[in-house]
Amino acid sequence: MTTYLYEQDLVPQKYRILIALWHDKLVRQIAQELGVPVQELRRFLIEHLDMIQLENLPARAEVAEAQADLGDTVARALGREKYTLYLQFLSGAAMDAIFREVNARIQEGIPIEDAIAYGRTQIREALKS
Repeated sequence: MTTYLYEQDLVPQKYRILIALWHDKLVRQIAQELGVPVQELRRFLIEHLDMIQLENLPARAEVAEAQADLGDTVARALGREKYTLYLQFLSGAAMDAIFREVNARIQEGIPIEDAIAYGRTQIREALKS
């Protein structure tokens, strides 16, 4: 009987991709940036991204660093385009809601660093759901 690749459990293959040199370095960097454990981020990536997205993570991250949110320091600090458009970790709607909350906090007089920390907390929560 023939078994097709899409019928197989791809978790071991996805894990092998994520522990490759460039991928591991990127995952560790993102985990530190977001304040999440590396294994938790790897699990999220395995569950939510397909093989092609995983393979292309380092290239997408490199482009995001060069081009994402160049005109907006708050959006860049949050990774607004990085995590939605380039790496595709979050939906645009989820990130827009987080971004609006952060901007509202800044408008209320909360320091930018504190508002961004709040936004990253919200990103962590969005990744868990």
